[in-house]
Amino acid sequence: MLVDSDPQCNLTSYLIQDDVLDDLLDGSDSNRGETLWSALKPVFEAEGEVKIIPIKPTTIDNLFILPGDVRLSEFESELNDYWSACFQRKVKGFNGTTSISNLLDQLNNQHDFDFIIYDTGPNIGALNRSILLDCDFYIIPAACDLFSIRALKTLSRTLSKWILDWETILKIAPDGVRKLSGKPKFLGYVPQKFRIYGGKMVEKQQEYLDKFEEKLQSDFLNQLKMLDRGLIVKSIRKYQIGEVKDFSNLLGSALEQGVPLWQVDGGDNYQKSLALDSFTKIANQVINRSDKV
Repeated sequence: MLVDSDPQCNLTSYLIQDDVLDDLLDGSDSNRGETLWSALKPVFEAEGEVKIIPIKPTTIDNLFILPGDVRLSEFESELNDYWSACFQRKVKGFNGTTSISNLLDQLNNQHDFDFIIYDTGPNIGALNRSILLDCDFYIIPAACDLFSIRALKTLSRTLSKWILDWETILKIAPDGVRKLSGKPKFLGYVPQKFRIYGGKMVEKQQEYLDKFEEKLQSDFLNQLKMLDRGLIVKSIRKYQIGEVKDFSNLLGSALEQGVPLWQVDGGDNYQKSLALDSFTKIANQVINRSDKV
């Protein structure tokens, strides 16, 4: 199952028809609401526990989605208060911080998912903190540019602080409160949106990728190892899970039709074959690596 936890809702708009999505967003604040915000609203308004909502099927067999909502940004602002309340040993802090985890646990008990995959926004905000600290694994999408290289150090410092802070919170937590696991494992990274020329990555982007791999070790992995070697999946020789080149010639049609890149009507068959091969390799790597733990 996919969880659209990005307030921009791009994943939801991709997989759910426009008229259905409009109804979901228009009604998300009502008692019949069926978005992630609708499920969290009772916690946000201090009216009770999370509301269990139905998951939505997609055009892809056995793939479901928990729809996102622009109002998740409001819930994120409250998460900082919940976090502070945890340090004060207040039950409401733990209930708020673990509310998404609580929702997904209950949905998983109902449906027994093979995988629950979050689509998160590209930031280090409170919403991603509560999600990452509850995940078994995470993957870093890497653009082949200077920003991704520089972001590694910020990510390692922030993630380390989140983990250490949560360890402190757990030591003082009252009995009986819900808790996050607090030990997400790095599964790998995926270079993306790079261009190909002459059968290989263009030179400048290859230089950025080489630098990214160097900084991944020095600025990110070494920091995690100092904190806890268990934060990195063992027995992995290469941290690159796969790669996704620039498929912009297929992307527009895929977004319009709500289908995977390789299933679009029209488009270059060779490019569609490359897209299928790229994502199949990534999926197999995720399954194999997560099975090792």
